[in-house]
Amino acid sequence: MAVVDIEQENKAIAKQYKELLKISYQTLTEEDKKMIRLAFDTAVDAHKEQRRKSGEAYIFHPIAVAKIVASEIGMDATSIAAALLHDVVEDTEYTLEDIEQMFGETVARIVDGLTKISHLKKDKDVSLQAENFRKMLLTLHDDIRVIIIKIADRLHNMQTMASMPEHKQVKIASETLYIYAPLAHRIGLYNIKTELEDLGLKYTEPNVYNDILSKIEESKEEQDAYIKTFSSTLEKSFDRENLNYQIKGRSKSIFSIRRKMQSQNVTYDEVYDKFAIRIVYQSDEKNEKFLAWKIYSIVTDHYRPNPIRLRDWISSPKSTGYEALHITVMGPKGRWVEVQIRSERMNEIAEKGYAAHFKYKHGDQREQGIDIWLNRLQEALENPESNAVDFVEEFKLNLYAKEIFVFTPKGDLRSLPKGATPLDFAFNIHTEVGMHTRGAKVNGKLVPLNFELNSGDQVEIITSEKSKPNANWLDYASTARARTKIKSSLREEKKLIGEEGKELLRRKLKQLKIVLNDKVINQLVVYFKLKTSLDLFYRMGVGTIDNQALKDFAASRNNTFINFFKNKIRKSNVPEDINKDEIIAKYDQLVFGKEEEKLEYKFSNCCNPIPGDDVFGFITVNEGLKVHKKDCPNSISMQSSFAYRIIAAKWIDSSQQGFTGVIILNGIDNLGLVSDVTKIISNNMHVNMKNISFDTDGGIFNGKITVEVKNNTILKKLIDNLKKINGIDKVSRI
Repeated sequence: MAVVDIEQENKAIAKQYKELLKISYQTLTEEDKKMIRLAFDTAVDAHKEQRRKSGEAYIFHPIAVAKIVASEIGMDATSIAAALLHDVVEDTEYTLEDIEQMFGETVARIVDGLTKISHLKKDKDVSLQAENFRKMLLTLHDDIRVIIIKIADRLHNMQTMASMPEHKQVKIASETLYIYAPLAHRIGLYNIKTELEDLGLKYTEPNVYNDILSKIEESKEEQDAYIKTFSSTLEKSFDRENLNYQIKGRSKSIFSIRRKMQSQNVTYDEVYDKFAIRIVYQSDEKNEKFLAWKIYSIVTDHYRPNPIRLRDWISSPKSTGYEALHITVMGPKGRWVEVQIRSERMNEIAEKGYAAHFKYKHGDQREQGIDIWLNRLQEALENPESNAVDFVEEFKLNLYAKEIFVFTPKGDLRSLPKGATPLDFAFNIHTEVGMHTRGAKVNGKLVPLNFELNSGDQVEIITSEKSKPNANWLDYASTARARTKIKSSLREEKKLIGEEGKELLRRKLKQLKIVLNDKVINQLVVYFKLKTSLDLFYRMGVGTIDNQALKDFAASRNNTFINFFKNKIRKSNVPEDINKDEIIAKYDQLVFGKEEEKLEYKFSNCCNPIPGDDVFGFITVNEGLKVHKKDCPNSISMQSSFAYRIIAAKWIDSSQQGFTGVIILNGIDNLGLVSDVTKIISNNMHVNMKNISFDTDGGIFNGKITVEVKNNTILKKLIDNLKKINGIDKVSRI
């Protein structure tokens, strides 16, 4: 490279540095500037030998990331310095100790968090993206700035991805749409989220992207004219009221137009709200709300509003801190137009998110939404047993969710994702409240636990020491927090039942002259085609494995039946010989979607799932529904690129699925008979009473009870116990 080029490059680098200081959103002190200068000099020195794929000096990348952090996100000097240094430890001779010595502990910790994200081991057995994402979030509670710089880093990489090979572009763009865009949205960085989504679409579906882009450019002139007509009517009224304001037209992002075309199955021309009009007004803090509604009143004087489309984020800001008034009105030529009303302060919070909170923080301002969100996130992260793909799925579930606001009985406001139930609300209050939920009242009326809450509902949870989670609760809860807690409680209960089952098994085998040891346990697991010893003990505990089944097992161990047993072991150890249909029919069933439907499916060849694996369904173009393991190597690319084709799937263990049975009883009525009947039912730990009715006529007693049981053995045992009650003549099952 010629000397002149190097000189030119150095001038360009110096110019970028000056610009960085000039565009910083926060006011920088002399100390701040010194730290940023030192970080800049260190980064220039560290990266002096490196060049990017495009051929330019590598240092332009950290400077660009620092500019995004300083201006678009509006972070502090510590973040700017860490952004300049974000690749230094990973790519150069500098160590973390050097950074700590020069810049102190905070900058070193952020750089360490960013380096960790880049340095994760390439483990074949986990879905890399999901695992990386999870580890990345584990650094969150350390310092939110790690994530913010990572988002800025990703944004610059997306902006400069043209010189990369196509397969890398698609991979990075899918990951961006799958992880970074929703994360930016949740933190409140709406502008960056939009740019990440558009760039993601540009590389994953270039034809679609370019098609929509050209259509937007074609209609720009007409759109500008329409906005001018719409605004001029309002301007006269605003000027009469002496308002200080700006009216801007804002085109909808390419990604959101594409999403609308897909979800509503319409063409580009049929998407009716391709742009929004934003009114940003000046106001002191005291009159902010009053002026917003005054502007609302003027707009609706001129244009008829759609009452269903009013969104008041001023009275109840989103958990990201976003405040605005959104209305949809009927504009000229019969077109619906979205109007967003924001003060300058609200506009800055909408654009800068987290950082603008600092600038405008005053007095005892409400706890920042981001802190509440981080605490929620931390709980999901602390559960070590959740599988990484599950974690990402549940996290996405909370990221994309629209919010609703509900009240506690005392009038406190709680924010929950749309679709939340009283059970989600109970776990949101406290884990202990959730665990002991017995019922719920919404607006004073008793409702089922799967009732869908709406904004403005007042929710009261009824608890009982005796109540505990059951498997149905997983269908009633939608938030990650509630589901995680319920799953861990069900696992604990399974272990307890398993302990009882183990003792029971020991006693029963003793009668058959068999000593329970590891060898026998393994033989039993194989004999009953189970996966673990816990499955065996659990089935003993709930009574699925009865005396006859154990006698058959004992017989199979005798010499007479030795070949029979050998054959069973052989069958279990050779995968080709396993009759999958038999296993599925006898022990497990695969069900799909929230409705748990039984659909036709095939197992995929890439990961060969077997009954009991964590799986999901993928709707293929030619081969119908294919079932993949959740940690399948292709899982993430499917989740990233074809999320709309994925359908939830789970195995239902026949020993744990409840069956409904109806019992009829009759006999001679006497005092305390009803009490005796209900006592026997409630004392049996594996019976759930769904319905009960008693009737007495002329001293004769008739009863009908509907119960949910795990299997036939439990039902028989219950009927036998009911027959023993004094006065009961006949007990039968319908």
